[in-house]
Amino acid sequence: MSEPSGLRLREFSAGYHKRQIINNLTIDTLPRGKVTILLGPNGSGKSTLLRAIAGLNSAQGEILLDNKNLLAQPFAQRAQQVVYLPQSLPAGVHLHVLESIIVAQRAAGGLHSTARQAEVMTLLRQLGIEHLALHFLDRLSGGQKQLVGLAQSLIRQPSLLLLDEPLSALDLNYQFHVMDLVRRETRLRNIVTVVVVHDINIALRHGDHVLILKNGELIANGAPDEVITSETLAQVYGVRGRVEPCSQGVKQVIIDGLTAAASE
Repeated sequence: MSEPSGLRLREFSAGYHKRQIINNLTIDTLPRGKVTILLGPNGSGKSTLLRAIAGLNSAQGEILLDNKNLLAQPFAQRAQQVVYLPQSLPAGVHLHVLESIIVAQRAAGGLHSTARQAEVMTLLRQLGIEHLALHFLDRLSGGQKQLVGLAQSLIRQPSLLLLDEPLSALDLNYQFHVMDLVRRETRLRNIVTVVVVHDINIALRHGDHVLILKNGELIANGAPDEVITSETLAQVYGVRGRVEPCSQGVKQVIIDGLTAAASE
């Protein structure tokens, strides 16, 4: 029986130079069409994991996308399937927003001329930033740049989308809007999406699946309401917390204080 399509890691290790951050990590299939939220405290290896999957950090083991090992592929071939969006775009890019997204689309072998621009404008409209089309990237706010980066990522039609804290510079309105769009596009395009966030309530509301890391090790792996528990919060974050439904039935985390070990 063949393995289901999606992303799997087998005996995966990654780090920087001689410093190993992630050791011998194995993760069962993260399926297509689902949003996986990656949680964990600062320094737990979340960004290292995403960068290594994208081919930007040294790594060993297997990264299997639809049963093909990405680590065995040249970087250019991997980049055709995997799109990684860092926490911030490179500084100093003096292009119009529209131009920058068309460049990303062209690099992925997208549509041409009028059809290309129409697709880009549709995506900008969905993100609520159509009015920024003729603005220069280097004159945008941090949050606006993150939204443009997301548009550049989606226009490339990836098989695997890796988003590293895409909400960090966004206000509450755009946080909800972006996660709603990411979830919808993940289903529509049938891609594997992994998103790093710090807000656990976002994982409970918008995630289909959750991975929790601590010190480079996988602590929990499963549905959000199964792995985000009082016990997990204490183990991973050192806090005393509850997971309770709000008045509309949506589960949310309430923090009551620090655990005894964390407060010492």
